Amino acid sequence: MTTHWECAERFCRQFPDIEVDTDAIYLRDGPLITAAGVTAGIDLALALVEEDHGRHIAMITARYMVVFLRRPSGQSQFSAHLVGQMAETSVIQKAQAYILANIAHSLSVDNVAHAVGMSARNFARVFRRDVGMTPADFVAVARIDAARRLLEDTTQPLQRIAASCGFADMNTMRRLFAKTIGVTPAAYRSRFHNVNQTNAQPASGRAARPALAPHARGLANVSIASG
Repeated sequence: MTTHWECAERFCRQFPDIEVDTDAIYLRDGPLITAAGVTAGIDLALALVEEDHGRHIAMITARYMVVFLRRPSGQSQFSAHLVGQMAETSVIQKAQAYILANIAHSLSVDNVAHAVGMSARNFARVFRRDVGMTPADFVAVARIDAARRLLEDTTQPLQRIAASCGFADMNTMRRLFAKTIGVTPAAYRSRFHNVNQTNAQPASGRAARPALAPHARGLANVSIASG
């Protein structure tokens, strides 16, 4: 089973015979399904919708709920990679790979569409249909995710991180990061920098950092050329 990162250590002490995965956001073990938190419960609900009604209905549901990231069950509680948003169509998968590989550069619709041999209009339409978000939203969350990993794993100054993640400037990164994650980049680094080294504990009882799942509110108008 899994549970919220803040409760994991106490739960393991109180119930030593129960195997707890403190990393996964939700798990199924026979008839028992557990989720690690409120947003993880949303991820679980969407997974159950997809299981019963298919990916298309699950994506429609996610858009209706204004859920930006739909994460798979094995997703770490303390990571928000874009696995849940990878498309099934090979050309859009190629576009997503291009975006992730060129995160520091200009990623306008025209640029990405050209890279995969599509017109900008058709690319934007197909991308949104297959991924459930606009190219701008995908680029925005990819930039934020890249920035978050650099904040966790390096001591690079914020200005350099902003540039390497494709943001127009440090203030743009700060504004979008705070809107999406809920804390400023500096506050995030203060809390989570090198957490894997400083909080290393046995797998059955380690305390992970929380999942801060981004949502789509306010990101639809982000320019993907400037971040």
